[in-house]
Amino acid sequence: MRVDQTNPSARGAALASALAGCSSTRDPGRLDLTVSNDTADPVDARVTVTGPDGETYEEETDRIDAGVARAFEVVVGESGRHELTVTGDDWSGSLAWNADDCLLYDGQVRVTETAVETAGECIDSR
Repeated sequence: MRVDQTNPSARGAALASALAGCSSTRDPGRLDLTVSNDTADPVDARVTVTGPDGETYEEETDRIDAGVARAFEVVVGESGRHELTVTGDDWSGSLAWNADDCLLYDGQVRVTETAVETAGECIDSR
């Protein structure tokens, strides 16, 4: 395409035409998860993260010692509802968020002797 370099309007139109469609690509969402073991014994925590189409983004089991927290970082899809489940032998905690609105979601799962506490918030909105 030949553009009249003396006409700013023509240059802008050519640039807009060249970039058309490029801005529709969205970044994938991200989950920052912390699983804390506030019990007296180690726990085996199974972390599963799924997307709206049933795709599994993370499936990992990790032993977390007593009094220790473990961090997980998971890249997920760019849109739709995502679900996080952390399970142990006799406990479970889950969270969900929508990647349409949230680029970075921070989740926390805390295992105690008597309960499983979950908390989450969108740290970076789209």
